Amino acid sequence: MPEPEYVIFTDMDGTLLDHTSYSYEAALEALDLIRKKNIPLVFCTSKTRAELDVYSKQLELYHPLISENGGAIFIPEDYFDFPYEYDTISDHYKVIELGVKYDILTKTLKEICTDIQCQAIGFGDMDIDEVSMDTGLSTEAAALAKRRDYDEAFRVLSPAPKADELEREIVRRGFNYTRGGRYYHIMGNNDKGGAVDILTGLYHRMWPEIRTIGIGDSLNDLPMLKAVDIAILVQKPGGIYDPAVIHPGIKKGDGIGPVGWNRELINILG
Repeated sequence: MPEPEYVIFTDMDGTLLDHTSYSYEAALEALDLIRKKNIPLVFCTSKTRAELDVYSKQLELYHPLISENGGAIFIPEDYFDFPYEYDTISDHYKVIELGVKYDILTKTLKEICTDIQCQAIGFGDMDIDEVSMDTGLSTEAAALAKRRDYDEAFRVLSPAPKADELEREIVRRGFNYTRGGRYYHIMGNNDKGGAVDILTGLYHRMWPEIRTIGIGDSLNDLPMLKAVDIAILVQKPGGIYDPAVIHPGIKKGDGIGPVGWNRELINILG
């Protein structure tokens, strides 16, 4: 494989995928260009590995995956032609684990909510049909979304002051949180940026001159956007940008979700 000029790290929901329909149809032109140029496209998302495997097969893009807000990096076994450290092998991936196990996260979230009298509901509290209704995913996709290992997605049902208290208490107990397009997430001391840094280091060992692009739409993408050479924030529905994503090096992309994703990447790669 010839040395590509870029590696792209992309968020999924609300970025490559439409916020409502979860379709990537509006990004097909850029996806075709990425394949033609042999550019690695790394999904870097709050989605589970089980969900990402589906998109890898659909798009015929077999590159490393960063799942559950940097909880783990899944690298196809023969992807890099040099030795590197990893924690385990799962199916056909070498796995670098960065996050805290799911059962610890769900237990901690419940303990905090009880202690501060805050109402929250996570994926672990819902069955497949309830996750499907809440997210708009098919039941098949909702079942994959529930197969979580390093991150719990949840909604806060109490008024805003309780949400602020919950955030503070998560951090006080040594954990981390972020917000995506729909949900809060509780996790360990991992984030998308840390995983991007590790994977970028591996890419630089293989291709020293390669540059990195990151593209997202929400606060949970900010660590990823800070970790890349070229950072792009696409618009949310209604044509707005996430006001919580503030950093001088981030370009505000022209277009909502996959429309902006397509337009900005064609401008860079075309």
